[in-house]
Amino acid sequence: MMADHGDDFLAASGQARHIPVLLGEVLDALALKQGDRIVDGTFGAGGYSRAILEAGAEVIAIDRDPDAIAAGRALEAESNGRLRLVQAPFSTLDQHGEEVDGVVLDIGVSSMQLDEAGRGFSFRADGPLDMRMAQAGLSAANVVNGFKAGDLARIFGFLGEERHAGRIARMIEARRQKRSFERTLDLADAIETHIGRKPGDKIHPATRVFQALRIYVNDELGELARALFAAERALKPGGRLVVVTFHSLEDRIVKRFIADRADAASGSRYLPQVQARPATFLKGGSAVPGADETARNPRARSARLRAATRTEAPARGDDFSIFGLPKLPGIDAPGER
Repeated sequence: MMADHGDDFLAASGQARHIPVLLGEVLDALALKQGDRIVDGTFGAGGYSRAILEAGAEVIAIDRDPDAIAAGRALEAESNGRLRLVQAPFSTLDQHGEEVDGVVLDIGVSSMQLDEAGRGFSFRADGPLDMRMAQAGLSAANVVNGFKAGDLARIFGFLGEERHAGRIARMIEARRQKRSFERTLDLADAIETHIGRKPGDKIHPATRVFQALRIYVNDELGELARALFAAERALKPGGRLVVVTFHSLEDRIVKRFIADRADAASGSRYLPQVQARPATFLKGGSAVPGADETARNPRARSARLRAATRTEAPARGDDFSIFGLPKLPGIDAPGER
C-alpha cells in the first residue's frame, strides 16, 4: 500500500507546517565533518540545509521551485558564503560544483507547496489545477483535460495505485466534454461524487488521483532515478548518499539503486556471471521514524531513510532498466521526459 505525505497529512494535522523529517538520522548518516561540502538536493524550507550549516559544513542547495529559492535567500545571506542556492532540478546536482562529501534528498511535495492554494497541489482549499513545482511546463489541468481516458487510467493506476482508476478516468473524459476541469475542488468533488465516500472515511476519494497527477506532472520518479545517477557521479570516495522517501514507489527506486550499485556481479542471477564489476556504493543503514516523531509530526509516519557510502570505483552508466519503471504517456522512455 502506497503512503504519501500530501493531503493525507493535511487531513491528519489540520494544516501543514514544515518540520524536517528524520533530521537526527539524516545528520548521523551524513557523518558530517567541519568543512564538508554537502548537496541538499531538495532544499524546500531549508530544514536540512540549516542543520548541516550549523554542523560546520558547506551546502549547495538545489530546488526547482522559484518560491523556495526566493524564501531561502535570507539563510543564504546569513551563511557567510557557506550556502549556495541553485534553482534547478535535483537531477542536475552533479553539474553545480566539484566532488562533494554528501548528498541528501527528501523526496516529494513540501509543506509550503501544500499550504499555498494557488499552487494547486491540495484539494483542501480551492485553487487552480496546477501542481507544477517549477511553475513551468505541463500542468495538472493540461493532463486532466487533454489525455485520453486510457492514459489517465494508467497514470492513476500506477502512480497513485488507485483501484478505481478506470472508472475515474472515464468520468473525467465524459465530464470535460461539457466543461473542462480548471480548479482543484472541482476535480476532487467530481471524483467524490462518482466514487462515493463512506461515513467516517478519513481519506478523501481524490487523494490518490491528486498524488498521481503531482508525481506525473513533475516526473518525480524519473527525477529521482536521474538524481541517484547524478549522486554517483558527484560523490567523492567515502561520500555519503542519504535519501528520505515517503511512499513505496520512491523507496523501491532507492532500494533497487543501492542494491544494484553495491552488487559487484553483472548479469542476471539466473545466468552465469559474464564480467565482474566493482561496486560503486556500500550499503548503509535504513531508518524509520519513532513513535515520538510521528506523534509530533504526522508527515513523518510513512518516511523511510536509506543510506549508502561511495566507493572508489568509477561511476557506471545510467541504466534505467534497474528500476522497472513503466512507460507512461508523454514520456519517451522510463525515467525520461
